[in-house]
Amino acid sequence: MIFILEDDENIRKLINYSLNSQGYQVQDFSLPSAFWKALEEQKPDLLLLDIMLPEEDGISILKKLRSDYTTSTIPVIMLTAKDSEFDVVTGLDAGADDYVTKPFGMLALMSRIKAVLRRYEKSALKKEILEFGGIKIDENQHTVFAGDQQVFLTVKEFDLLALLMKNRGSVLTRDKLLESVWDLSSNVESRTVDVHIRTLRAKLGEYENNIETIRGVGYKFI
Repeated sequence: MIFILEDDENIRKLINYSLNSQGYQVQDFSLPSAFWKALEEQKPDLLLLDIMLPEEDGISILKKLRSDYTTSTIPVIMLTAKDSEFDVVTGLDAGADDYVTKPFGMLALMSRIKAVLRRYEKSALKKEILEFGGIKIDENQHTVFAGDQQVFLTVKEFDLLALLMKNRGSVLTRDKLLESVWDLSSNVESRTVDVHIRTLRAKLGEYENNIETIRGVGYKFI
């Protein structure tokens, strides 16, 4: 099931039609209030989320989704007319999986949707328990413990920590982290990585030093 939250009726109907023609089940909403109500009944496999909405903007909605462990793993693609680097980075920092600017072609959008879904399906096949340096990740349960304390991470923070732990002792460049966690090139400002590392360290508390900064290069888990 794919949810569409978009207040432009023409765009919403076109996306709905295109997805249905590809065999996807779809629910679309013009108002955030209707979306939140539907979310109580069913969690979608992916959300297409407009930024400029009545009642509540898309970035605020995304942050709420990522801060709630029951919705934090829902893949989200942002749809917006804003295309400056600042807007792209803001959306990605808030936890978006991809960012599509208007106007966009349906074939291109379908390709991005399939890529995000494939990435989530692929990651679901490689679940394991990682435990090093006092930090434990259960990828099946999507839980993280720092010592005896459970830590609640966003999807990107979780993926970032898991990748660092799987490559413990090795330095991962910002470009590598962007490519592996966000499926993005270095054309997107690497500040995205630094912001997520900073929030991840804050949540890990006394275990924050397990993530070491290699100045001018990237990060490694020690």
